[in-house]
Amino acid sequence: MAYLLPAEFATKMVDAGESKIYMSTRDTLIRAFMAGAILALAAVFAITIAVQTGIFLLGAVLFPVGFCILYLMGFDLLTGVFVLTPLAWLAKRPGVTPKQILRNWGLVFVGNFGGALTVAFMMSFIFTMGYNVDGGAIATKVASIGEARTLGYAEYGTAGWFTIFIRGMLCNWMVSLGVVGAMISTNVSGKVLAMWMPIMLFFFMGFEHSVVNMFLFPFGLIMGGDFSIMDYLVWNEIPTALGNLVGGLAFTGLTIYSTHVKTAPKRKLVTSETPSTKTATV
Repeated sequence: MAYLLPAEFATKMVDAGESKIYMSTRDTLIRAFMAGAILALAAVFAITIAVQTGIFLLGAVLFPVGFCILYLMGFDLLTGVFVLTPLAWLAKRPGVTPKQILRNWGLVFVGNFGGALTVAFMMSFIFTMGYNVDGGAIATKVASIGEARTLGYAEYGTAGWFTIFIRGMLCNWMVSLGVVGAMISTNVSGKVLAMWMPIMLFFFMGFEHSVVNMFLFPFGLIMGGDFSIMDYLVWNEIPTALGNLVGGLAFTGLTIYSTHVKTAPKRKLVTSETPSTKTATV
């Protein structure tokens, strides 16, 4: 079959979470670095399309190509391990502890950030001819995005912070559905289609993805964005990462796990018969 039933791919989610916990430090960092770099390239690719064509929807339609590549290559995003690794602990897999989960999250964060930052420097060098010319329309656009999605939120104080948090929740609800969707199919075309839809949705709606932002905001700062590193951390990266954790785990990981792995007892059907009728009561 080209399609797995929910109970089957739910078990695959637990298995995937366990395998990431046991992965070596070296492999975890390399896979996370590559994931961050590829997603950063996809982000600048989508922004370039949107700026050059004036059609933001087109950029959103094509952005998922990066996510599909990194998933098919077996690389890891922070948003994915937020969802999968806790399920291995809930399933009581041997050796999986909260400490090991936090270790995995920390390594993936470092790897993702390193990959995204590397691409930010590479692309900034390309756009400015080695920092000798202006970065042009794309650089201006990214700088304005950085300002709007840090200082724009800070202007509203606590309400702005929670706005980012909720955008982060909605983002990883969609992104984690892409991860799970890829597990449903057993062929490449099916995996790509299942990933494409929710990733396109999150990008077009402007939801906040912690790894994409690891590229956008450093790149925006290099390109002259009028905000600080602290603005980026306090008014975007931290609430976005927390929102990604809560949204992906609550809306996707725990809901699928609780209803397809740890299912509730089935309701009992009690039947009673009379000479004239048969009735069923629950």
